Amino acid sequence: MKVVILAGGLGTRISEESHLKPKPMIEIGTKPILWHIMKYYSEYGFNEFVICLGYKQYLIKEFFADYLLHTSDITIDTKTGELITHHQNGEDWKVTLVDTGLNTLTGGRIKRIREYINDETFMLTYGDGLSNVNINKLINFHKKNGKLLTLTTVNIANQKGILDITKDGEIKSFREKDNKDHTIINGGFMVCEPKIIDYICDDNSAFEQEPMKKLVEDNQVMGYFHDGFWQCMDTQREMKYLNELWEKDKAPWKIWK
Repeated sequence: MKVVILAGGLGTRISEESHLKPKPMIEIGTKPILWHIMKYYSEYGFNEFVICLGYKQYLIKEFFADYLLHTSDITIDTKTGELITHHQNGEDWKVTLVDTGLNTLTGGRIKRIREYINDETFMLTYGDGLSNVNINKLINFHKKNGKLLTLTTVNIANQKGILDITKDGEIKSFREKDNKDHTIINGGFMVCEPKIIDYICDDNSAFEQEPMKKLVEDNQVMGYFHDGFWQCMDTQREMKYLNELWEKDKAPWKIWK
């Protein structure tokens, strides 16, 4: 089963970093967050990836084209140009890098990679989110329910104080957030049947809008609830948080040795 990763957006909400590189190439520790996502799936035995590119796509292509250069010690003979790699740290991955357009929306990106998934069930996620969701249990849940799409749903707590406010704007009460204040969202880490692509019109289709709404209307969407770690990287603060977890060796997604 292939893993499709959406990695083509502009990343405007973390523009301090993304004006230099695509958001999936922003580093956690010394490796791009995209690498962390792929490494996680790989630990479950999924080593074939289709990456949907757009903004500054050449940087992602160059990273994988020169993967051994980035991850190994090297000796270069400057006279002959011979390059020898030492202590190679290559991964057993097959990575297909697809230009899905600069301004294409998420649905359009998925539609453009149809030829690379061979009409088979595939996994789908975003190139800016990390989790410790159990992939095997997620896939079993998907197969058991027999729907076209399974989302990993996560519970995110409200980050601010809670106000009780009248229509006229008068504040009646204020309290700090607690564990009861939350929102259930789509955390990515999806399992898809190829037929979902028939629900997508064109490049201007955001998968999370009309295609997903129509799938829901057709009773073809299930939610696999994950109550463990999940974190996207939309802001500098979130990037710092993920880096702190990594540096302290407390990263929940690091399940490899």
